[in-house]
Amino acid sequence: MGKAKATETTSTVSDIYERITARIVEQLEAGTRPWMQPWGAGGTPVRPLRHNGIAYRGINTVLLWMTAAERGYNSSYWMTFRQAQELGANVRKGEKSTLVVYANAIERKETDDEGEEIERRIPFMKGYSVFNADQIDGLPSHFYATPSNPAGGEDKQRIEAADRFFANLGADIRHGGNRAFYHPAGDFIQMPLFEAFVSAEAHATTLGHECIHWTMKGTRLDRNLGREKWGDEGYAKEELVAELGSVFLAADLALSIEPREDHAAYIASWLKVLKNDKRAVFQMAAHAERAVAYLHGLQPNQDGVAASDQAVA
Repeated sequence: MGKAKATETTSTVSDIYERITARIVEQLEAGTRPWMQPWGAGGTPVRPLRHNGIAYRGINTVLLWMTAAERGYNSSYWMTFRQAQELGANVRKGEKSTLVVYANAIERKETDDEGEEIERRIPFMKGYSVFNADQIDGLPSHFYATPSNPAGGEDKQRIEAADRFFANLGADIRHGGNRAFYHPAGDFIQMPLFEAFVSAEAHATTLGHECIHWTMKGTRLDRNLGREKWGDEGYAKEELVAELGSVFLAADLALSIEPREDHAAYIASWLKVLKNDKRAVFQMAAHAERAVAYLHGLQPNQDGVAASDQAVA
């Protein structure tokens, strides 16, 4: 067990990119979107959680969802071998760990050609191994709890919490027609009428997808992935960001996922992007997480002040 752990931890950065991208490409080639499988009851995604209850973010969300689906894990909790021991529990003999990644940067002082001291930021990434609670014996009972479907999951009336979330964004959301899209030049979101959707969940997750696109504008996150025309590589990257972001947001808002049929058409373009650039899925997941955080930042706190405004003040 220790040997397997050490092997994964000492993997090179290029090997980490290669291995994770290969796993995702394999499932996409089989026609499966790996981030769309591991739902709880009623199709509601739940963020994977660390041993202390803090949710994983970005690419680690995708990796752990994918592993949970492949191996049939029900628990949302993941932890290292040592963390399990510290909780008085033990990973069962022969259990296989899952690779997750940690990215950060170190600051180093250097002297430039002019003799001036400058600070250089050096990004790094390392991999480490975690186990699902279902692989561990002796944990407190709440680690094994299966996520339940949120109350009202079968209700096809409007979802008040989702409506309130989107209203707080202050986005120009227009209704009518038979297409959902974000119009960059006009800076508005176009949505079919609520009644046109098969369910309130389908309406909310579709709107969430378009709101991720909405964050790309220069006055917001200024996300430019090189999109010049429909169907090009930049377009595929932005759609992957919106795809991942909408699923992350659905998990945060406890929305059931009902995949849109047109998403399947993007798989070929995503495959091309991922095969050309092993870092792409990491970068797009990071962009998606930033977009979701931006939308959360526009929500008012208990005092009625948006989190983003509070941070500036």
